Amino acid sequence: LEGSPDPPELRGIIPNSFQQVFDKVAVAESTQQYLVRASYLEIYNEEIRDLLAKDPKNRLELKENVDSGVYVKDLTSFVVKSTHEIDQVMQAGKKNRSVGSTLMNQTSSRSHSIFTIVVECCETNDRGEHIRVGKLNLVDLAGSERQSKTGATGDRLKEATKINLSLSALGNVISALVDGKSQHIPYRDSKLTRLLQVRAHGPRARARSDGRGGGG
Repeated sequence: LEGSPDPPELRGIIPNSFQQVFDKVAVAESTQQYLVRASYLEIYNEEIRDLLAKDPKNRLELKENVDSGVYVKDLTSFVVKSTHEIDQVMQAGKKNRSVGSTLMNQTSSRSHSIFTIVVECCETNDRGEHIRVGKLNLVDLAGSERQSKTGATGDRLKEATKINLSLSALGNVISALVDGKSQHIPYRDSKLTRLLQVRAHGPRARARSDGRGGGG
């Protein structure tokens, strides 16, 4: 996902995504104004945590409304103006990821994480202002685990169970989507699939001028 920063051709999906977003902003027409925001969360034991908050261990609530679909209440959001700034946001959040030791990995991820980039474009023409909003979710999934191989017990076993259940739910959603005949897509079976549920979005409120906005 991240690759190596040098040489540039070895960069991964994440830094290339950052670059593509800001390359587009850099060539914006005079009638266009862009606002780019970033947030970072993890799903640990089916609890949502804000990796950019002062206390990343606090549990946040999953909400839904007609205009914006599914969102995380009170999730921190930072306005970013360059690839350097957005990378700093990601690196700050990575330090707060939940990790633990198993027989297979000394620093195993014990959670799924979602780094979200929201791009707002306000375009002015003779008919007034038109706002478009795009969202890119960069997802790092914890790997599925077998107790016999990882030696997981206690908290590690509980974490592994939650990880496997959410991965199974994600697999069921993907299967239902590609099937084409399914009448029901089981998004509600996990918080991971609820957050990744695709919905049409209306105009969104701008982030506050201090660079921190709500998750609505």
